[in-house]
Amino acid sequence: MPRFQIRSVFLLLAGWCGLQASTPGGLASATAAPPEPPPQVAQINTLIEQGWKDYDVRPSAEVEDSVWCRRVYLDLLGRIPTFSELAEFSRDRKAGNRQRLVDKLLFDERYNEEYARNWATKWTNILIGRSGGGDAQRDFTSRDGMQKYLRDSFATNKAYNRMVYELVTATGSNKPGTENFNGAVNFLIDKVNQDGGVLATSSTSRIFLGLQVQCTQCHNHPFNKWKQQTFWEFNAFFRQSSAKRRFTPGTRDISYTELVDQDYAGQAGDADDAIIFYELRNGMTKSAYPAFMEQPPIDPRGRVDDVNRRRELARYMMDSEFLDRMIVNRMWSQFLGYGFTKPVDDLGPHNPPSHPELLDQLATQFREHSYDLKELMRWIVLSKPYQLSANITPYNELDDPAVGETPKFSHFYLRQMQAEELYQSLIVAGRTKARGSYAEQERERRKWLDQFVVAFATDEGDEATTFNGSIPQALMLFNGELIKRATSTEPGSLLSDLATANSRMPEKVTQLYLAGLARRPSRDEMMIASQLLMAREGNQAEALKDLWWAILNSNEFILQH
Repeated sequence: MPRFQIRSVFLLLAGWCGLQASTPGGLASATAAPPEPPPQVAQINTLIEQGWKDYDVRPSAEVEDSVWCRRVYLDLLGRIPTFSELAEFSRDRKAGNRQRLVDKLLFDERYNEEYARNWATKWTNILIGRSGGGDAQRDFTSRDGMQKYLRDSFATNKAYNRMVYELVTATGSNKPGTENFNGAVNFLIDKVNQDGGVLATSSTSRIFLGLQVQCTQCHNHPFNKWKQQTFWEFNAFFRQSSAKRRFTPGTRDISYTELVDQDYAGQAGDADDAIIFYELRNGMTKSAYPAFMEQPPIDPRGRVDDVNRRRELARYMMDSEFLDRMIVNRMWSQFLGYGFTKPVDDLGPHNPPSHPELLDQLATQFREHSYDLKELMRWIVLSKPYQLSANITPYNELDDPAVGETPKFSHFYLRQMQAEELYQSLIVAGRTKARGSYAEQERERRKWLDQFVVAFATDEGDEATTFNGSIPQALMLFNGELIKRATSTEPGSLLSDLATANSRMPEKVTQLYLAGLARRPSRDEMMIASQLLMAREGNQAEALKDLWWAILNSNEFILQH
């Protein structure tokens, strides 16, 4: 696997890091063997190693401590480590240093706020998309309300099944500061009114159960047991729910939106037999009552006092093995780059997982450990596949899911940072101080992120991101305000402190490479830095600024490796 390296002054100032063959040299690695991992880690390792034997592949070597440190900070906290955090980890040479760092990031109160922010952001994007809640006068959704609910949930390490139950059954106001506020309503509040809850049906089944049922709205699924009847039986659970806009008194301005449960008389107008109808492709009309998959239909009455349909749905979901398997698959994908299925939220029988036994075992363990998301994360990041280098060898070069191969997880799969991760990492990289209140900081971050989001007016609320190496992204990284702040030489900034430090230029160059890329510069890169200093006529501050700009604009900086 080629490595990343800045090769010449021209490439350095252009901001593109080439790929060169050799092994990155990081900070010194610990030599002592780590302590015995939790049993779940051993289970993961055993079944992944069996897969390597079955496919006749050999894994890459374990990644250096410094690169692994950067990797785990990015995945758990959504940002790269500061230089001091990286240096602190490198000084811990005792056995089990990686496990101690994981436990600190997950369980130390100093990191709890960052952990909660990171995972609230990820789940906000999953539940309502990056564009959801962007326009208070058009959207039912409040992005602030969704993030507050999720941030509080992750800060208290709320059990995953409880969080899902609350999201599926929530009622109340969507906006913080309003009466009867409940941020959990923002998952469904813009979905229940659309075409009789069609979007609520497809999103709930896909996100939490891994069942892609949207196409069965109009016809039977060609490959699995989800039929058109099953879709409309699932849909019937949402027919008691409605989103109500509440206006500022005396105006037509929307103040907030409220998700309510209300009696439903069915399409035949009889609340004692609240039936719904749907049409087959041949024009025939059929009927449906709320029923969960192959379970018998529930009480057909539509009065909320008789039966609350969404609560009945959530109760069935809590007992479903699909709930456990879906979250394990999603979290594995978050940390390893690929899930056991592709797409990650399709667990239908037509799409068998790459490691079915491992998926089932982890799902069982997760349920037995009270749906503790931090424990699941801990098992994954301490497992062997997560410790591997991204370097590809002749013995695993065919392990490439990007071209359609089944993932074997024999090396770490390179992937680009998410836009949110880059934003937080640039703030850390430049030691940029947060501006204003939390709400003001969030608005500034959202404004920066919005430039990459393209929303489509489709039934599924589809959207795309242009954060993919496009020209606008490149220009933003070259000249954007965040880069300017990260490369500032104002007093108190990283570059200002480094330029005035009582140390030699090679040591300062090394610190920049460690701070940005978690590795030491190569001999060629050190030579380029010397040439740059000469070009700047000995002005260390300007030379370091140019070098830091190039590092932050490099492929290596923007990749999770």
